[in-house]
Amino acid sequence: MKIGFIGAGKVGCSLGKYLAANGTALSGYYSRSSESAYEAAEFTGSEVFSDLSTLLQKSDAVFITVPDNSICEVYRSLTAFELNEKLICHCSGAMSAKEAFPDIDKYNAEGYSIHPLFPVSSKFESYDKLKNAFFCIEGDNTHIDLWRKTFESAGNRVKIISADIKNKYHAACSISSNLVCALIYESISLLNECGFSESEAAEAVRPLVMSNIERIFEVGAVNALTGPVERNDTDTVQKHLGCLSSETDAEMYRAVSKKLIELAQQKHSDTDYSEMKNIL
Repeated sequence: MKIGFIGAGKVGCSLGKYLAANGTALSGYYSRSSESAYEAAEFTGSEVFSDLSTLLQKSDAVFITVPDNSICEVYRSLTAFELNEKLICHCSGAMSAKEAFPDIDKYNAEGYSIHPLFPVSSKFESYDKLKNAFFCIEGDNTHIDLWRKTFESAGNRVKIISADIKNKYHAACSISSNLVCALIYESISLLNECGFSESEAAEAVRPLVMSNIERIFEVGAVNALTGPVERNDTDTVQKHLGCLSSETDAEMYRAVSKKLIELAQQKHSDTDYSEMKNIL
């Protein structure tokens, strides 16, 4: 199987390099930016294509690694060519294969969503870290096992998911990744107000964050829980709310703390958290 890429950004470049490093043959890259296509092709030891037709002819599978809002548009441009028995893939966590590739059955082709649970932040450095990524795959049943084996043979954990849970799946990923950014940002901002510089604040919270994250994955979120909500320390929570200057910050604190009560009640089933709930 030879794989081609439409889009030579961080995801396309990183995934192509990772697959090539693990024995999968690449045909090459097509991109609106010829410079990006040449960079990706050189990086992965593959070809540059100046037109989609030739890329399709030389590829058994094609990954459309463009921004989410352009995936369907690019796919529709492919339908002008011969797609018979082609495997068309995207890497969006939010879109199902059917959403991205409507009516793909009509072209006797197959659609797949292949999503790495990993923040691909660098075009030329992230590929090596993909060995630690968990891949979730959804799409046509015909060759879904081929994709599973492709990534399992590279050492990745793989989960086959269904299209109907894609929104919930992506919400879970965003909470663990993007929403954490907001919480850390808020923590650093509050330390800035306490006289910490940006670098001092980051240095101060890093061991706290990293130790807590490690603990969560060692014993689970419920058992790792500490702090004033778990202790049912209503006075401290009231003080926290009193020092949050914006309503957005206070709402965020309240919402997350309400969820913490659910965890705390699992840990301490005999504790009455009713007053804490009223404060929040």
